[in-house]
Amino acid sequence: MTSDRIPVFFIGCVQSSEVALQTLLARPEIEVSGVLTLSFSKSNSDYVDIARVAADAGVHVYDAEKTDAQMLARILHENRSQIVFTIGWSRLLGKNILDIPRFGIVGFHPAALPQNRGRHPLIWALALGLKETASTLFLMDSGADSGPILCQDKVIITPHDDAKSLYEKVLTLLPNQIDSVVDGLVKGELKTVEQNHSQATSWRKRGPPDGLIDWRMSAEAIHNLTRALTHPYVGAEFRCGERLIKLWQCEIITEKVPSNAEPGKVLSVDPRGPVIKTGLGAGGGALRLLKTESCVKLNIGEYL
Repeated sequence: MTSDRIPVFFIGCVQSSEVALQTLLARPEIEVSGVLTLSFSKSNSDYVDIARVAADAGVHVYDAEKTDAQMLARILHENRSQIVFTIGWSRLLGKNILDIPRFGIVGFHPAALPQNRGRHPLIWALALGLKETASTLFLMDSGADSGPILCQDKVIITPHDDAKSLYEKVLTLLPNQIDSVVDGLVKGELKTVEQNHSQATSWRKRGPPDGLIDWRMSAEAIHNLTRALTHPYVGAEFRCGERLIKLWQCEIITEKVPSNAEPGKVLSVDPRGPVIKTGLGAGGGALRLLKTESCVKLNIGEYL
C-alpha cells in the first residue's frame, strides 16, 4: 500500500454498491484496501456480486458471512483504513467499528434525511405517492440513518416513475456524491451538517402483507403500490381464485366508470388487459392490468 494514496475500505452488496465502488476505484488519490460483501443474498432483490469488480482491480475481498465484528476491526486496523464507505448495506455497525477509521464511516440512504429514515426508502416513497425524495450520504453513528449529513441531492418523483426508474435516478447522482466526499478527503476535511432529530421520521420494514392488493383501495393507491414493488423488487400481488398473481404494471382508467360496480369486479377485457373496478378516491375508480406474472384469463362480470 503506497503512502501517498488514501486507504479506503468498502462494504456493500447491491447495485448502488457496484456504482460506488467503481467510482472509488477510478479515483487515483484513493486505494481501496479491501471489500466486505456477500457472496449471495436472498433478501436483496438488487443484489450484485461486487467481488468480481474488486477482484478485477486486484482488491482483496472478505466474505461478510465469515467475518465477525472482531475480525472486521482487525482488518480495518491492518489496512490502516482512513475511511469506510458502506453503500447498499442494511446491517448496523457497532461502536467498536465506527470509531476505527480516522474520518469515520460513510453511509448511504436514498431519502431526504432526517425525514424517512429506516427501511425500503424508495418503495415507501412510491407507495405513499411522494412527489420527491433525495439521495443522501452521511457519517454513520450508533443510530439508524441518524448521523451528520455529508451531501444531499433532491430527486423528483414523477407519476410515471417506478422502482426501476427512481432507483436509476438515485444511481445517476451517486458518483458525483462519492466524488465530493473524496474531494473532502483529499483536502483533509469533511464538512457535515447535523441532522435535526426533532424533524426525524422513520419507515418500518415491509412484509408480504404490505404488497397484497385490496381492490377496495383507490386506483391511485393500487397504482402507487404496483410501481413501488415492480422490478427489481418482488412485485405487488392480488388474489385470483386460489392463486396469488404478481402485478408488474397497471394504469389508472380516466374515463368514467360505473359507480354502482363493486371493487374487484372485471368491467371489461381487451387485448391491452382487463379493467378492474377499485375503491373510489383520488385517481379514479378503475385500473387496467397491463403486465402480470402470468397470463390471467378473466371474464367480464367476474370478481377478484
